[in-house]
Formats: sequence, structure tokens, C-alpha cells
Amino acid sequence: MPINFLAGQVLVFDKPLGMTSFGLVAKVRWLLTRAMGGRKIKVGHAGTLDPLASGVMLLCTGRATKQIETLQAGTKTYEATIQLGATTPSFDLEHAIDATYPTDHLSRDVVEKALDAFRGDIMQVPPVFSACKVEGKRAYDLARKGQDVALQAKPIHIYEYVLTDYRDDTHQADVRIVCSKGTYIRSLARDLGEALGCGAHLTALRRTAVGDHDLSHAFTIEAFEAWLATQDIDTQLPA
Repeated sequence: MPINFLAGQVLVFDKPLGMTSFGLVAKVRWLLTRAMGGRKIKVGHAGTLDPLASGVMLLCTGRATKQIETLQAGTKTYEATIQLGATTPSFDLEHAIDATYPTDHLSRDVVEKALDAFRGDIMQVPPVFSACKVEGKRAYDLARKGQDVALQAKPIHIYEYVLTDYRDDTHQADVRIVCSKGTYIRSLARDLGEALGCGAHLTALRRTAVGDHDLSHAFTIEAFEAWLATQDIDTQLPA
């Protein structure tokens, strides 16, 4: 049976490291338009990923874009690496380290105990280098211009925050996080560093699931292009 992207499809992608969310949407839209003989099609995403993060992104085509809000509300699952003992302005590797702190008091047990405070319903202040809007302008645009940005704390829910590995020699913590919509993993790294009194920033982030959609059935861009070439595509919009 022909596949109809105009009628609406939810596609699961594994966004590569270094690509923006907009870049992935634009690439997929271009591939679909080409496969449909130049027919224009609406494509949107159900939740962004930073360029320095990889993993699951849901893209909706045609009429399925109406499902975006519902899909965005699903839980997100992440695997992350947090570097303890140093901070950056963006809470990740987008910016260079701006301060370092003693780490002699750290251990796996100390870190695991600190995670307890971040489970359940919590309030979180988003990073200033984020897409949050301040008086109609993106916070990261203001921050990159050197302006002071004050963002309000927002309620989120952390279902799971587990230490999966801790390296005493480098003070790097690998964690698994299951959280609600609107959670910034960079902010969780910052807050963990503050709780431990040593500062912290994110050095790696991979989203492994959005709701019931996970990496096991996610397309790479290359795999999607190859798959698309084998499909019988219906280019007519259903009534």
C-alpha cells in the first residue's frame, strides 16, 4: 500500500551530534519534497535537541503535525555524562570552562546521595543559553549579546535519575534520566554541581526515547534516504 506523507506520518530519527533540530527538519523536508516530485509538505518536530546532543527526535509530516503537542507531552529518556569540578556559562561544552572547584570530597556514594534531591516534582531554572523567550526574544540571543538574562523557575518532574557510572580519576558521572517535558538536562548538571559544592557541566547527552518511541526503530538520515527510495508514495492529499 502506498505511503502518504501528506495524510500524516510520525517519523522517528536519531539526530546526529552537531546538527541543529531545524537542520534535521529541513533535510527531511527536502528529501520528502524530492521523493514526491517537488510537492511541498509540512514537516515539524515534537521537541528540540541541542546541536551538542544526539538521539531521538520525532518528526511529523502533513496532517500529523497536529499531533505535535500531544507527542511533546511524553516522557523523555536521556543518557548523559556530567563533569564535576568545573562550570561553563552554557552548562555544557558550547562554552569554555570559566571556573574550577575542589573535588577531594567527591565519591560515588556522595554523588548518588545528592541525586535523591532531584527526583519527583522540582522547580528548575532553564539555562540562559536556551530557546526560552524573554519579552518575545530568545534567551540565547540576549545572552550571546552579553545581556543579563533572568529566567523564572519552572515545575518539572524527574521520574528517574540514576548514576550508572562514576570515575574517581576524572570525577565524571554517567547518569540515566527519565523526565517530563520542559526539562533541561544542562540545568540538572548545573544544579547537581551546586548541590555538591563543586560546580558541574554536561559533556555528553543522548536522548534514547520520547514516550514509547526509542532508538531501536529510529532512522539515521542516510537510512531514511535509502528507505524512502524504496517506497511507493501517494502524493495526493486525502479528502
